[in-house]
Amino acid sequence: MAKMYLNGRVAIVTGGSRGIGKATALALARAGADVVVNYVSRASEAEAVVAEIEGIGRRAAACRADVSQAGEATALVDFALGTFGRLDILVNNAGITRDGLLLRMKDEDWDAVVGVNLRGAFNCTRAAARAMVKARWGRIINVSSVIGLTGNAGQANYAAAKAGIIGFTKAVARELGSRNITVNAVAPGYIVTEMTAGLPEGVKERLRERIALGRFGEPEEVANVVVFLASDLARYITGQVIVVDGGMTL
Repeated sequence: MAKMYLNGRVAIVTGGSRGIGKATALALARAGADVVVNYVSRASEAEAVVAEIEGIGRRAAACRADVSQAGEATALVDFALGTFGRLDILVNNAGITRDGLLLRMKDEDWDAVVGVNLRGAFNCTRAAARAMVKARWGRIINVSSVIGLTGNAGQANYAAAKAGIIGFTKAVARELGSRNITVNAVAPGYIVTEMTAGLPEGVKERLRERIALGRFGEPEEVANVVVFLASDLARYITGQVIVVDGGMTL
């Protein structure tokens, strides 16, 4: 019987120092995986996540890499392979926002968001897939967003990148399925993270009114879905988008 255990597996979580990434790294560790915690600028926070994982009894290491740069994404994968000897699970979670109305959006704001959110997933997946194809086993989970499904005023760059992740997920799932590699996406709604903490209370209240469950989600509620998709319980699921939004997009 398939179980949601990841003993002996090694995972990379990009953007793993806080928010959904941190919750995912910890959830994977609790399920038995060893974890590489990727970060760009928050070394102390990444090291704190590593310490927490080690407290759970799993191995972990922090690795700085800007995943929007192909060379650094490849170095991240090489670090995981060199440190733990294998790579089984890739969670493409790294993401940024640079909000602004279309007519005022700067080229650099478009490029930065697409670069991290979409090209970063491409860079890491291409690098990780080589090891997974050789092993003939792998789990790739891409973090999209409900904004990639519905769009949102002032977030043309973010919506385009997150929608792109969905198409990317489906294409790569077709390419890698014959190698026993599944590729899926999760699309969180409004989750309690730094991204949502700065919203005015009036905006938060209007958003909560649109959510069937009447509240924002917790990072752990997204992380649990990622662990499921990484486990053998989800071995016949690929190319899918799991929406985790409390019923907002019903």
